[in-house]
Amino acid sequence: MNRNGIGLAVLTLWAVMSQPIAADTLTIAAAADLKYAMDEIVALFLKGHPGHKIDVVYGSSGKTHAQIQQGAPYDLFFSADISLPQALVAKGLATGPVHPYAVGRLVLWSATQDASRLRLSDLAGMSVRKIAIANPKHAPYGQKAEEALRKVGVWSSVESKIVYGENIAQTAQFAFTGAADVGIVALSLALSPEMAAKGKYSLVPDSLHKPLEQGFVVTNRAKDKKLAAAFSGWMAEKTVRATMTKFGFALPNEAAGK
Repeated sequence: MNRNGIGLAVLTLWAVMSQPIAADTLTIAAAADLKYAMDEIVALFLKGHPGHKIDVVYGSSGKTHAQIQQGAPYDLFFSADISLPQALVAKGLATGPVHPYAVGRLVLWSATQDASRLRLSDLAGMSVRKIAIANPKHAPYGQKAEEALRKVGVWSSVESKIVYGENIAQTAQFAFTGAADVGIVALSLALSPEMAAKGKYSLVPDSLHKPLEQGFVVTNRAKDKKLAAAFSGWMAEKTVRATMTKFGFALPNEAAGK
């Protein structure tokens, strides 16, 4: 290609890249622990991308993973367990790479007791009648809650007290409404304005369970969507990282350095 041809190619590429993204809609499936952080992240993104629409569906990562395999129309999948989007890529159902975005934290939270003084071993006591955790069958936070309870040796003592939420948001709701005396919930939910105003929390030591490594991926449905690519890039921005930190998430590189 001669010099004039190269120049024309560069100008053409620049013209394509500089064009605004045509109005589009994204449907994001997100882990329930992201509710408050993602609502803020999406709102900030749309300020810079007017005319677009983003719908977010929150739920347990395990159930969402199953739904995508069955053809659910999600463009991006934000999972509380990074292995689930990795599995979608391995099965050819999503376009890699999988992007790590956070490491979650578990807390004990209560609206009726001073949870700032509670430890997992206290849950076996008579004062705690009902304990809410997410269903370990499909919710990563529930899996880690059970793991931690077993690690401190109280699972057999508290199993009969447990009420299971379909996801971590419903689990937090059980504790918030008093349907459970204590909930083992996500720090990101405990820091929400509603829960912070009503109760207290204490961190579950992360040494008691495997890390809640979280990641997202673009599904095959959106592999050619410019808006999906733009939102993926947005997740690395400082504003987004600050929002994630505000809601108690550790960022992947920071968590690795601890």
